[in-house]
Amino acid sequence: MLSRFRSDAEATEILRRLQLGEIDVVIGTHRLLQKDVRFKDLGLVILDEEQRFGVMQKEKLKQLRASVDVLSLSATPIPRTLHMSLAGIRDLSVIQTPPEERLPIKTFVTADDDDLIKEVIQRELQRGGQVFYVYNRVQTIKKAEERVKKLVPQARVLVGHGQMPETTLAEVMVKFVRGEADVLVCSTIIESGLDIPNANTIVVVDSHRMGLAQLYQLRGRVGRAGQRAYAYFLYNPLKSHSENADKRLDVISELHDLGSGFKLALKDLEIRGAGNLLGVEQHGAIAAVGLELYNTMLREAVESQKTGTPVEMPAGLTLDLPIEHFLPREYVPDEKLRLQVYHDLAAVEDEQGLEAAERNLADRFGKPPPPVRNLLYALRVKLLARSAGLAAIESDGDWLVMRLPAGWNGDERRLEAQFRSILYVRFGKVRISLTQAGAQWKERLVDVLGEVERLGRVALAV
Repeated sequence: MLSRFRSDAEATEILRRLQLGEIDVVIGTHRLLQKDVRFKDLGLVILDEEQRFGVMQKEKLKQLRASVDVLSLSATPIPRTLHMSLAGIRDLSVIQTPPEERLPIKTFVTADDDDLIKEVIQRELQRGGQVFYVYNRVQTIKKAEERVKKLVPQARVLVGHGQMPETTLAEVMVKFVRGEADVLVCSTIIESGLDIPNANTIVVVDSHRMGLAQLYQLRGRVGRAGQRAYAYFLYNPLKSHSENADKRLDVISELHDLGSGFKLALKDLEIRGAGNLLGVEQHGAIAAVGLELYNTMLREAVESQKTGTPVEMPAGLTLDLPIEHFLPREYVPDEKLRLQVYHDLAAVEDEQGLEAAERNLADRFGKPPPPVRNLLYALRVKLLARSAGLAAIESDGDWLVMRLPAGWNGDERRLEAQFRSILYVRFGKVRISLTQAGAQWKERLVDVLGEVERLGRVALAV
């Protein structure tokens, strides 16, 4: 093992044996990345807690030998690594089965409050447990210690952070592991690798300043022995936070099931972006377009490079019907769920999918009210219009105007003759009279769209 906790003499001996090939496996911290570390025949690099390594550090490990296998392990992969896996550049394997008897951690995101902290610590001490109190400012961590001692005078409190001398820090951690203290006031140094079964409550102060993966890793320090554990992520209610900070806290409060690290990493990818595939940036702006669209654009760009054919942007379709079509709040009360339903409906690509979506809505929320039926009708019209290649269907007073696709060579006179009383065709536009069509205008519009597509196909065949 190689780390700063080894003496200079021990480290020198380990490095010598490593260079001669007398050591098969070396386990180390970032110390393994320093210039004096040389391997005789490096074949495999395993990066545990991969999110704690930067791109430059990982690339340096790969450069130690011309060909080396790399296995990266992480409960919360960084956006760049995760995206490379989703895009097929790297292989991905997911383990979602939790250890036996492990319980989900009860998670609370709430305002920082003295009474709450006092109650939380006292409750944990009453059941014989220990508490992590995370305060990530080393300069003022003594004030955090004084606060805890003032709120819970009977608690035995220790302080631990990364700027302490190695021996002092080691002594503090050993005392806490042995149960010689009740509360460990610490920085985020405890984020990874700690397994203390008796510590089952964690309080994180100023959690809005921390990253999503960091919050998830901190939460994972408790609940490791089959006991119910609690995580409290506190924020300052008197200060405004960034939009991304609010998103991070929302995600960590929602994803509290065991094995939710992969879902959380996907959310992190959406919030922060995928980074630069060919550079060192580990995250970047993806929120502007969303993960799915970004991945679609990336796939198209890669395919374009492979085949040499330019990427064709799909033509947009403007749809403006004289009906109210939306999901009422009374029908789908939850806002996030309502947005998800809109998202699912927008992804429908054919009539079978639309019928399945209609059945799904009825099963989940009951009989659709008129605005929802209108929404489903509008989606059906959109599918038919796309199939016919139309550029737009717009309302114009008592008329519906359909713009025919450029190069449409269907028989206009035949179309007019079939729907003689309600429409006429001029200058590449089909005008349908709503007054002439009457109450049946919806059905007639569907009929017209079907005929426009059929006549277009007939013209192409000829």
